[in-house]
Amino acid sequence: MGRSAAREFDVGFHRRWLDPMQPFAKLVLEPAHGVVMTSATLKGGHGENRVDGDRAGWRQAIARSGAPHIGVTPILAEQGSPFDYARQAEVLIVTDVPRGDLAALAAAYARLIAAARGGVLGLFTAIRRLRAGHGRIADRLAREGLPLYAQHVDPIDTGTLVDMFRDDPGASLLGTDALRDGVDVPGHSLRLVVLEQVPWPRPTILHRARRLAGGGSAHDDAIIRARLAQAFGRLIRRQDDHGHFVILSAAFPSRLLDAFPPETPVRRVSLDEALHCV
Repeated sequence: MGRSAAREFDVGFHRRWLDPMQPFAKLVLEPAHGVVMTSATLKGGHGENRVDGDRAGWRQAIARSGAPHIGVTPILAEQGSPFDYARQAEVLIVTDVPRGDLAALAAAYARLIAAARGGVLGLFTAIRRLRAGHGRIADRLAREGLPLYAQHVDPIDTGTLVDMFRDDPGASLLGTDALRDGVDVPGHSLRLVVLEQVPWPRPTILHRARRLAGGGSAHDDAIIRARLAQAFGRLIRRQDDHGHFVILSAAFPSRLLDAFPPETPVRRVSLDEALHCV
């Protein structure tokens, strides 16, 4: 407890595991007769060298499973994707939206939503920017007959917002990481995913400690690749889906392109070029 300027402040000390899979392995894996873990993004990027990248991806997946903490060598299996990403999807990296210019960012979202006539999942890395962007474009889109819903803005739970978005092909939905990692909207209702910027990790005390223990920049890149793969995964949910994944950041490092399926076309374009594509 502390006191300053006639106000009292509670001070707490919290402990966290550098590797949260260590307690998971002890409490869940060790007493279990068997555990199956499956994920479309567990292995991470494929790397420039496919053989070396595949080995590194499996090492990363095994570490993420917690198996090394109980001395078990897991049985590995991999199935190819059922989707034809070369035909069904395209990644567009927009190079002319100025970083830090909220007005330009909001205008880009509005123009993309209008060009696509809805069906847009807009992902933000910060709630503050989501709210500011929504406030700038909601009325404009409403006048064009394009409903816009937003997590952290509309007083409706996230599941209901997703249902409303799914039921109206002309609607669009803005959100943060909960929508990036857990939305299933197959079909025409979701045909464009727009990400405001590269989802860099927040530089918290805990992240800095884990980064130091996990290999520095390689640790950050693994986190970013996983987030990008999750965001891209919202786009193609079945074999007749088609769409574009747009990133509004010129500063997208080429080394992170392996977050996307290797056959996916990737282009760096202007906003006007992206509008013609969607």
